[in-house]
Amino acid sequence: MSSFYGTGWAFPPAFDDRVGEVEMVSDMVDIQQSLQILLSTRPGERVMQPTYGCNLEELLFEPLTTTFKTYIKQQIETAILYHEPRIKLDNVDLDESVDVEGLVIIKVSYTVRSNNSRYNFVYPFYKNEKTG
Repeated sequence: MSSFYGTGWAFPPAFDDRVGEVEMVSDMVDIQQSLQILLSTRPGERVMQPTYGCNLEELLFEPLTTTFKTYIKQQIETAILYHEPRIKLDNVDLDESVDVEGLVIIKVSYTVRSNNSRYNFVYPFYKNEKTG
């Protein structure tokens, strides 16, 4: 399977027992899953890529101030700039309408560099421990 956007392992990794191979994803699914992995990985977690990731976990339990929101956006922008060359970041927006529940919805708008198509990615960030 070849793809103009790239091909990689599905996330989470899964295996196809019928053919005995790892399930693969391509195109926009690969980019979306790549963003999911990037935002949920702590820098230093990958041994061979110590700078890979976005350190959102360190922001747990912080009050949702203007400084905090700016810092989250900057963390995401930097991570995407350095680790996802297939896209150009257009905007990072935080939806705090469900902040009472300890959840901030991160909306990432981006353009795929190879064809100038625009897409959105939504990432739920729990700034408090999720219970139940």
